[in-house]
Amino acid sequence: MTQPNNPDTRYLADYQPFPFILEETRLDFDLAPDATRVRANLKMRPRDATKDLVLDGGSAVELLSLHIDGKVPDPALVARDDETLTIAAAALPDAPFSLTTEVRIDPSSNTAFEGLYLSGGMFCTQCEAEGFRHITFYPDRPDVMAPFRVTIRSEKPILLSNGNPVSVGDGVAEWHDPWPKPAYLFALVAGDLVAVRDVFTTRSGRRVDLNVWVRPGDQDRAGFAMESLIKSMKWDEDVYGREYDLDVFNIVAVDDFNMGAMENKGLNIFNSKLVLASPETATDADYERIESVIAHEYFHNWTGNRITCRDWFQLCLKEGLTVFRDQQFTSDMRSAPVKRIEDVRALRARQFREDQGPLAHPVRPDNYQEINNFYTATVYEKGAEVIGMLKRLVGDDGYARALDLYFERHDGEAATIEDWLKVFEDATGRDLTQFKRWYTDAGTPHLTMAEDWDEAASGGQLTLTFSQRTPPTPGQDDKPPRVIPVAVGLIGPNGDEVQATRMLEMTEAQQSFSFDGLGARPVVSALRGFSAPVVLDRNIDDATRAFLLAHDTDPFARWEAGRDLAMSALISLSQGQAAGADYIDAIGRLAADDGADPAFRALCLMLPGDEEIATRLAAEGVTPDPDAIHSARDDLARRVADAHADLLSDLYDSMAVSGAYSPDARSAERRSLRIAALGLLNRIDRGDRAEVLFGTAGNMTERMAALICLIRRGRGQAALEALHDQFDDNRLVMDKWFSVQVMAADPAQASGIAQRLAARNDFDWKNPNRFRALLGGLAGNHAGFHAADGSGYDFTADWLMRMDKVNPQIAARMSTAFETWPRYDAERRENARAALQRMAAMDGISRNLREMVSRMIAAGEARS
Repeated sequence: MTQPNNPDTRYLADYQPFPFILEETRLDFDLAPDATRVRANLKMRPRDATKDLVLDGGSAVELLSLHIDGKVPDPALVARDDETLTIAAAALPDAPFSLTTEVRIDPSSNTAFEGLYLSGGMFCTQCEAEGFRHITFYPDRPDVMAPFRVTIRSEKPILLSNGNPVSVGDGVAEWHDPWPKPAYLFALVAGDLVAVRDVFTTRSGRRVDLNVWVRPGDQDRAGFAMESLIKSMKWDEDVYGREYDLDVFNIVAVDDFNMGAMENKGLNIFNSKLVLASPETATDADYERIESVIAHEYFHNWTGNRITCRDWFQLCLKEGLTVFRDQQFTSDMRSAPVKRIEDVRALRARQFREDQGPLAHPVRPDNYQEINNFYTATVYEKGAEVIGMLKRLVGDDGYARALDLYFERHDGEAATIEDWLKVFEDATGRDLTQFKRWYTDAGTPHLTMAEDWDEAASGGQLTLTFSQRTPPTPGQDDKPPRVIPVAVGLIGPNGDEVQATRMLEMTEAQQSFSFDGLGARPVVSALRGFSAPVVLDRNIDDATRAFLLAHDTDPFARWEAGRDLAMSALISLSQGQAAGADYIDAIGRLAADDGADPAFRALCLMLPGDEEIATRLAAEGVTPDPDAIHSARDDLARRVADAHADLLSDLYDSMAVSGAYSPDARSAERRSLRIAALGLLNRIDRGDRAEVLFGTAGNMTERMAALICLIRRGRGQAALEALHDQFDDNRLVMDKWFSVQVMAADPAQASGIAQRLAARNDFDWKNPNRFRALLGGLAGNHAGFHAADGSGYDFTADWLMRMDKVNPQIAARMSTAFETWPRYDAERRENARAALQRMAAMDGISRNLREMVSRMIAAGEARS
C-alpha cells in the first residue's frame, strides 16, 4: 500500500516493543469535578537501559510532581510536550525502579468524553483507544500490560473500578485487578447509583456477584440486561469453554458515551440505551441489540482482555472475533437464518459502502492517523465475516481445536493477526498464506459465475466457472486472488434439491467446478449462507430468481433471490423502465407461506433501502439519482400493497400478539411480520390502521412502527405531540422522537425539519446519543441528505464543525455520511465538495475530522 506523506501517520511496519516492562500499576484518585488529583506509582524495569522513557499524556494533564525511587530527577533530563512526558535514560536506574507521578485534571471540562469525565454528575471513564493518557502519564499502548490496584476517594456513594473489591469504606474504596491488562481497559465510576443484583455460579462452582448499576429510578428497566448477561456467561462456558475469572462483574449505564459499550475488565461501561429497556420505552430491536451487546462486551473478557491486541493495527483481532462470537450467540438465542440475513443486510449497507468509497481500508490497516477513525464496519463486521470463512474452511472441529490452542498459547499476551492465523495452521495443517489477503487487502471482491450445461457428458454435466476481481481502493490498485469459499447447491426443475450444499474453494483468478450425473439441467443456488463477503454477478433472469425464491432450501439464498428480484425491478424503475410484475407475484406467494418463519417473511417483504439501491447502481457504473430511487421504491411498495391487500390485511390481523408484552424471539418474530404488512398497507390506506395502532398498542415496537407510517402519510403531528407529552422526561425515547421525524420525513422537507428540531431547547447536542439521533436521522433519509440543493450537506457540515470543537470523535464518525459523495451527479458533487472543503478550512479542526474530510476530498479529486 502507498504510504501517505503525513507526519501524523503511524505505520504497522514501524512497530517496536516498549523498552520497559511494567510490573505493577497503582493509582490513587482524589475525585473533584474540576480538580481531580491522580497519583500513579509504576513499578518498571528496563529492557534496554539506553532508551529514554516516553510516557503518553495529554496537554490537559497538569504535572504536579515526579519521583524516581522517591527522588526528584534533574529537571534538565525531563521534557514535556502536548502529547508526551520524556525522561532521559540518564535519569533512570539500570535496574527495577518505581516511578511516581501526581497530576491534576479537570473532568468537568472534558466534553470529548475520553479519559475521566462527568456525565450528569457521575464520574466515569472511557479509555479505548487512547483515553488513559488524558488521566495520567502512562505507556498508553495495548502491548503494555500490568495488574492494577486502584484507590478512589470521593463523596460519591458508589465507587467502582476493575477487578475485585479489596475494601469499601465511607468515601473510599480500593480495587485490585490481578489479571494484567493494558491501560485502555482501565475503568472508574463514582456516582449516585443503584444496582440490580444477581449471582452466577461458574461451571467450576465459583460464585460471581453480578450488578447492573443505573441511576435511581431506572432499575425497573435493567432486568433484561441482567438476564442477557447470565445467558452470555452460560453460553461462553458451553460453546467456547470460557469461564469468568473474577469474583464480581459490574455493568454501569452512562448517558454520555461516545461508543455503544466498553469491555473494561470486570467493569463494563455501557451507553444507557444498551442497558435500559421496558415494553413502554424500548422496541424489539432495542431488546435484541441489548442482548447482543451485553454478550459482545462479556465475550471480550477472553477475546480482548485475557488476550488483547499487540497494537491498534490488530484491532480486528479482538473486535472481528468477538463480533463473530456475539453473532453465534444471537443465532442460538433467536433464529439463526434470520440473524444471518440481518447480518448480511448490515454488512452490505455499511461495509460494502465503505469498501466502495474513499474510506476503504483493509480489515487490518497498515497505517492510520487517528485510531478512533478505524472503529469501522470493515474492522468489526467484515472482520467477523473473515472469521466465519475460516470456520467454514477448516470445519467445526478444526475451528474448535484452533480456538482452544489460541486461548492456551496466548492467554495473558498481546497478540497479532499472524499469531491468530498460526494457531489455525498448527491446529489444522492448512497453509493460510493466501487467506491472509482478507486481512491485508481492502475492497469487496466481485465474483462472476458462468454456467455450462452438457447434457451428453457424464449423464448430464454442469460446469460452473468463477472469476474473481477486486476493484482498486485508495492506495491499493492491484489485488491478487483470494481464497473464497463458495457454498453451492443444485435444485432440479421440479423444485427438489439434487445437490446438497457443497463448499467450493476458489483460490485462482478463474476456476471451474463440475457436477456430474444430473440428468436434467438444475438451477444453481450459489453463495449459500453468504459463504464469503463478495458481490456475486451471474447471468440470471427474473423467472429463475422467482423459482429460487419459491424452492431454495437455504434460507439465505431464498431471501437473496427475492432481494435480487426486487433490486432488478427497482433499478429498472429508477431509470424510467417498466418492471416489478415478477417480484409482486413471487413475493405474494412467499408472504402466504404459513410454513415459513414469520421473521423470515417479514425480511422478504422489506424492499432494499434507497442507499442499497444507490450502491448497486454505482457498482454497475450508473450515476444514482436519489429522488428517482426514492420514487421507484415508493411505487413498487404501493403496487405490492395493491396486489396483495387482502393477504397483507390478514397477516396484520393474524400476527397480533395477545397478552402482556414479551421480548422473546417468537413474539418478536410475529410482530415483525405484522409491522412489515402495516408498512405496505400504509401505502394504500392513508394511515388509518397506523392511527388506530398508535393509540392502542401496549408496546413501543408497534407504537414506533405506527408513528413512522403516520409521518410518511403526513399525519404524524398529533402522534408526535402525544409521544412527547408522555415521554419528554425519558432521554432514550426522546432520542427516537428526534430521529424518526427526520428519517421518515418527505425528502424535500427533511433538512428543514432537522433545522427546526436543532433549534429546540431539548436538542442537547453535546450528548452523543441526541446528536446521533438527529444527524443520523437525516443521513438515513437518503434523498433528504442528498437533496440537490445541498441543504442536507450544509446542515450536516455546520453541526459537524460545531461538534468538532467539543467532541472530535463524534464529529469524525458522523462525517461518514459524506463518504459516497463522489458517485452522484455534478450538482450534488459540487455541493458536497463545498461542504467538505468548508470543514477542511475550519480553524482548529481536530486530527480526527481532518483525516476523514481530507480522505473524502482526495477521493473526489481523484475521480474528477
